[in-house]
Amino acid sequence: MPERNKIYFASDFHLGVADYKLSRYREDKVVRWLETIKGDAAELYLVGDVFDFWFEYKRAVPRGFVRFLGKLAELSDAGVKITMFKGNHDMWMFGYLTQELGVQIVSNELVIERGGKKFYIHHGDGLGPGDAKYKFLKKVFRSQLCQWLFARLHPNLGIGIALSWSAHSRATGLKKESFMGEQQEWLITYSKEVLQKDHYDYFIFGHRHLPIDISLPQKSRYVNLGEWLGYNSYGVFEDGEMYLRFFENPEGVPANHVLSKDIIS
Repeated sequence: MPERNKIYFASDFHLGVADYKLSRYREDKVVRWLETIKGDAAELYLVGDVFDFWFEYKRAVPRGFVRFLGKLAELSDAGVKITMFKGNHDMWMFGYLTQELGVQIVSNELVIERGGKKFYIHHGDGLGPGDAKYKFLKKVFRSQLCQWLFARLHPNLGIGIALSWSAHSRATGLKKESFMGEQQEWLITYSKEVLQKDHYDYFIFGHRHLPIDISLPQKSRYVNLGEWLGYNSYGVFEDGEMYLRFFENPEGVPANHVLSKDIIS
């Protein structure tokens, strides 16, 4: 048996977008990737927006994703430590996934040390300069009052409203992302600000939907994990180094029709 000595990172699967067939197509791809890492993964960090929407009612959760959840259960039962971050699309994760899968749920940032390296991990939403409107909405949506009020809605109505809201998000559209330069990338700006107070070898984020790996001051690195709507990108820490890689996409080039029915016809 191979030694479990690798740490994997991925984000922004957005399971549930844009319809059932396309979501299943993406889910099957993620499950294939999880199958390839189950033999050597010591830890797995899913850094937010795993689901395009998630809300746990007291006795109900969103339907679907059984193959993905089953694979996570398989990895967890095999001894892989799984940590899942709340993103801006799935911030309403509470205790269900911990109870059923044994995963740790992280609401904001997480700092870890592995292999002599220090990691700062966060989905990336609400950080850095600007975007005051979203930062306000994030506080509202994460408030206990908002969650209590939403839970009063019947699941058919509540989930329907949430899916409609999610469909209008920038994160799930066909917009092609491009690198804006260090001065305009807000998560790079945020990372540099954090470095002025404390040193981290790696800043690991999702949310941006663009795989990025660049050097920062103090021999630090900023790694954005990209997404699985087109890039199929993920990170792996092995032998003391962090690498950005692509699954079933050796050139790292995103598909141009990832939300098109043509891809599964």
